[in-house]
Amino acid sequence: MYYSFNSKAINLLHFLPRCKTPIHLRCFKSLLVLHGLIDHKGLLRHLLNSCFRLGAVDLALSTFNSIRKPSGFLQNLVIRGLSNLGLHENVLSVYLKSRSLSCPSDDFTFPFVTKACSNLGNFRILKLIHCVVLRSGYDQNVVIQTALIDFYAKNGCIEIARKLTDKIPQPDLIAWNALLSGYSYNGCDYEVFGVIKEIFSAGLNPNLSTLASLIPVCTRLRCLDIGTSVHGFAVKSGYLVNDFLVPALISMYASDENLSAAGKLFELVEEKNVSVWNAMISALAQNRMPFEALEVFQKMQFAEIQPNFVTFVSIVPSCEISGSIWLGESLHGCIIKHGLKNHVSVSTALLSMYAKLGDVDKCEFLFNSTPNRNILSWNVMVSGYVHNGLMDAGLVAFSDMQLDGFTPNSVSIISVLSACSKLEASLLGKSVHGYSIRKGISSDLNVSNALLSFYSACNNLASSFKLFVKMGTRDSVSWNTLISGFVRNGEFEKAAELLHQQQQEGLTFDLVTLISVLPMCCDSAHLSQGMALHSYAIKNGFVSEISLANALISMYFRCGSLDAGRLLFEEIPERSVVSWNALIGGYRRYDLSSDVFATFKRMVIEKEKPNSVTLLNLLPVCCSELQGKSIHAFSIRADILRETPLLTSLIFMYSRFSNMNFCLSLFEKSEKKDISLWNTMISVQTQANNAEKAVSFFRDLLQFGIQPDNITILSLISAYAQVNSSKLADSVMAYVISKGFDKEVSISNALIDLYAKCGSIFVARKIFDGVTEKDPVCWNAMLNGYSLHGDGEAAFELFLKMKLTGIRPNEITFLSILSACSHSGLVEQALMVFNSMDEQGIPAKSEHFACIIDVLGRTGEVKEAYEIVKKLQFKPPISLLESLLGACRNYGDVEIGEKVSQMLIEMEPENPGPYVMLSNIYAGVGRWIDADRVRSIIEARKLRKVPGFSLGFRG
Repeated sequence: MYYSFNSKAINLLHFLPRCKTPIHLRCFKSLLVLHGLIDHKGLLRHLLNSCFRLGAVDLALSTFNSIRKPSGFLQNLVIRGLSNLGLHENVLSVYLKSRSLSCPSDDFTFPFVTKACSNLGNFRILKLIHCVVLRSGYDQNVVIQTALIDFYAKNGCIEIARKLTDKIPQPDLIAWNALLSGYSYNGCDYEVFGVIKEIFSAGLNPNLSTLASLIPVCTRLRCLDIGTSVHGFAVKSGYLVNDFLVPALISMYASDENLSAAGKLFELVEEKNVSVWNAMISALAQNRMPFEALEVFQKMQFAEIQPNFVTFVSIVPSCEISGSIWLGESLHGCIIKHGLKNHVSVSTALLSMYAKLGDVDKCEFLFNSTPNRNILSWNVMVSGYVHNGLMDAGLVAFSDMQLDGFTPNSVSIISVLSACSKLEASLLGKSVHGYSIRKGISSDLNVSNALLSFYSACNNLASSFKLFVKMGTRDSVSWNTLISGFVRNGEFEKAAELLHQQQQEGLTFDLVTLISVLPMCCDSAHLSQGMALHSYAIKNGFVSEISLANALISMYFRCGSLDAGRLLFEEIPERSVVSWNALIGGYRRYDLSSDVFATFKRMVIEKEKPNSVTLLNLLPVCCSELQGKSIHAFSIRADILRETPLLTSLIFMYSRFSNMNFCLSLFEKSEKKDISLWNTMISVQTQANNAEKAVSFFRDLLQFGIQPDNITILSLISAYAQVNSSKLADSVMAYVISKGFDKEVSISNALIDLYAKCGSIFVARKIFDGVTEKDPVCWNAMLNGYSLHGDGEAAFELFLKMKLTGIRPNEITFLSILSACSHSGLVEQALMVFNSMDEQGIPAKSEHFACIIDVLGRTGEVKEAYEIVKKLQFKPPISLLESLLGACRNYGDVEIGEKVSQMLIEMEPENPGPYVMLSNIYAGVGRWIDADRVRSIIEARKLRKVPGFSLGFRG
């Protein structure tokens, strides 16, 4: 480019080399303005070059913007200078201004502005540039085409990038690398190998950029053999001396847990730059070797290598893994020292560390003092609250994030759905679902899986299944989430159907699938299925997984195969505390207290540290209060007594031995923030028949500001049932309605039972009629109410109505209706109900036989009752025979009376009751000789009846 210079311009040009600072350049610009040379293109070229050399970007921009009609050369000069400094937004601003001033663009302009669009992800301007390229005929320029390929590839438009590549007659290696980099960046791993083949087919040799795109693919696909070949090619080609490839290779070896190769490669680099150190630190941290990662970080500091933000983002997770808050705080201090505390990636890593280590206060303080929060910071706060059980705080943070101008993404939605799941906040979770649909992120696979989990947690399996069917893509997590939801809710048949469907679609069971479906094997009838799953695990190499082995131990104990469970436990090479808990829990299931405590003793001897779950299995099988106190002392020494489930279990244990003082002492020493502690105290007081104290605890609960839950209300209703006062029943009913608990079926069932026991059968029926979705417990409660009131006809009518609604009666239903018929003398109805038990597949137990014999005895059908007794498959209870003997006395049936009394005498030879009853039967029919004979037997055997006594006071 030729510029003419007059004498003034030449004189001014001599001053320019003396300009050493931006201030000097401003003075020079002023001289240009003063002498009217501000539009002199030659001087402007030198001024703009000096501005970029001395970092006076603002002066360069203001100078360029003052040019009324910039040339293409000046435009390109400014764009290149801004691009070299990474000021991509300014690049686009200059380009758009130049276009508005009709400044032409050329093959030098387009690559720089395309690069700026690529770095900013600006599709709008890129489309404008692409149109200009096509109109101006530059679409055949390989450099411009390569820049466009690079943009589309890196911004997810892989198909467009591929089409542009195919339009180039003979793409050079740079164009192929641009496409290759895009495929690698977007996770199109198999397409990467296709491009590599095309590069070799074109006779081109891969360069450093090619290998840099290929190595991460080998890392993700765990193709260590190909990665090793790439490593060898890099060594052969002399590229390994470049530190650019070494970090990628270290990451590749580390991903395959080949830390030995990663370490050797790291040691081979003589002059390690910060990227190499970072790669080794990250490799150790990702392989859960926190202390080794911290040691490398320490060596890096000794080598006087300045850590950057990547270093700290890589090393901070090591503190999470080690569980050391002290290490985290030390590292935080180091970050402040290096001036990186406000770097958004570093501050986010620190937030995550404090949240995962449970220090919510430090997490909040750091978040509030972070000046440059982004969506990632907010997501960490939301998930941090949820991780630490602060669900309400997590939901508030989710709301505040939106008020701060951030739009929640898929990660935000997943965190808040987790909170909704744990709170079982059905309505709120549905709102989040609606929000995700509105924002177009509901189709995200991870969000869909989180929604499946949410609906399953809220027992809304219909919505969960409906969502599953609509999902465009499903992975193993989708199947496992839905199947485990059905298993958890007892829908075993549906879970089995899904397993079959999963197999039909060609998806194999993974470890999570097996662990999810094992709870389906819950009794001896399912042992063969459990063994089949065990065989499948062995065949597919899962049996070595400790989590699966633990689940199998629990399965064998549930199915009654104690020997198999014990044998599997002994074969586990490295047992965890969960393994021991599975064995102890299995023994507890069968009340084998000696085996429970023997296993616990062995566990301690083998230096496996028991946790709260271990002690929770021990407490229910304590045979004495002394044993319970020993476990209590152990929990104090192990510093696990603060856990609420263990506290509540200890309170129940002490209440079992009637030590209410210890129950109260444990409660008083607790923080009293957890509703389950209050529920426990109300429950134990109710079980101890201390209804007034139970109600007193409920009043204290309200004064503490603790919100009662369903269990609280159920315990309170049980306490009021002991008082047997309709006025108190009315008061608890009013409270239940005012707080909205009346919507819960379980509470309505308890209220039906309460009013029935208080004599208000009319109110009980009114509550029953008001329940929209009645479960079997609801029907049983009402039937039992009629039984208590001796209204057999109403009970029988309700029983028929229950069958018509399709509700399947259970053994409690039959017991309630038989008892009601017995009290009302409804023989035919009782026999009909009793005989229908076989039709329903419910075997009659001793209680059912006692009811039918009682109703037959009350109506004089003594012989029929005795025939039933003779056909019993088990030894008849004494109470049943005494009831029948009483009927024989009432109806003067001597023959049956003699037989029944003989049965009772054989069962309890020292009990005078049967003799006395038989004597009375003889006396009732005038057989005085036989009556005297029986009395003589009583006196001869010296049988004595326990005398009764009265608690009344004499006036």
